Amino acid sequence: MELRLDKESLAVYKALASQTRLDILNLLSEKNHTASELAEQLNLSKAVLSRHIAQLEDAGLIQIDRSVRTDDNRKKNYTLRVDHANIVFPRKIYLPYKQKTQDIRLGYYTDFSVEPTCGLASRDAVIGQLDEPRVFASSERTKASLLWLSNGYVEYKIPNTLEPGQTAQMLDISMELSSEYPGSNNEWPSDITFFINGVNITTWTSPGNYSDVRGKLTPLWWNERFSQYGLLKHLRVNNEDSGLDGVKVSDTTLADLRLEDSPFITLRIGVLPDAVHRGGLTIFGKDFGNHPQNITMTLYYTEPNSPDAD
Repeated sequence: MELRLDKESLAVYKALASQTRLDILNLLSEKNHTASELAEQLNLSKAVLSRHIAQLEDAGLIQIDRSVRTDDNRKKNYTLRVDHANIVFPRKIYLPYKQKTQDIRLGYYTDFSVEPTCGLASRDAVIGQLDEPRVFASSERTKASLLWLSNGYVEYKIPNTLEPGQTAQMLDISMELSSEYPGSNNEWPSDITFFINGVNITTWTSPGNYSDVRGKLTPLWWNERFSQYGLLKHLRVNNEDSGLDGVKVSDTTLADLRLEDSPFITLRIGVLPDAVHRGGLTIFGKDFGNHPQNITMTLYYTEPNSPDAD
């Protein structure tokens, strides 16, 4: 049964506004009952019960079960007519979330500042010369599926796909990360900081730069003594706070990011000059590491509210 805030539904609301009638519905939800059985269990006179029964019937909540035959035709078996009721309000408060996901390839950064050790690699080969920051400005950088630097940052400018009237509810960014060490070192902490639209969201300390086993996706030509895989991290910002891997890390909310002010969303990932652990940064794309993805950004949103929304 679907109810609305109108005159047609008023009879149901009135029928439910009685503890006695609620008791009748509860008894009928267990099994069918005759009027006599209901009167006896509720300690009501037949006349009083008759009025309650009539109101429940008029509201469409109960009915006579004509499939049950008795020796006395005067005995009527009552049964529930509905098993649930849904009230539809004129305006939806909790709107269904929709989502838009973008895949950001590692080499599509729009700004950078890097110091050796540093470099880029595609699925097939190292791009340019190792430990040469100028490679980060090469046109070949767009093929990168592995990126590393000892100090500095890379920044991405991502299209803001929200249309007018759509309201952001959560921003989710995921990527596979590790520290950076010349060669590799499983015990090499690094404080990696995330900025969105210039707002410092949080700093995560990467435990190390891993090469104990080969990454599931890492190409065979890549030296097994170098970085093999990282850890998949999920950064989320919603209307209440910010979290990393499901754990709250700050009180920063979507309102602080002011998504509505720009057609772009900027994401900066790096190691700050004053970081306690300046252990570098490695980002793994879909062809390296253990997770077949680049940087992924998902924007959860709701459509404009409408009085006619179902």
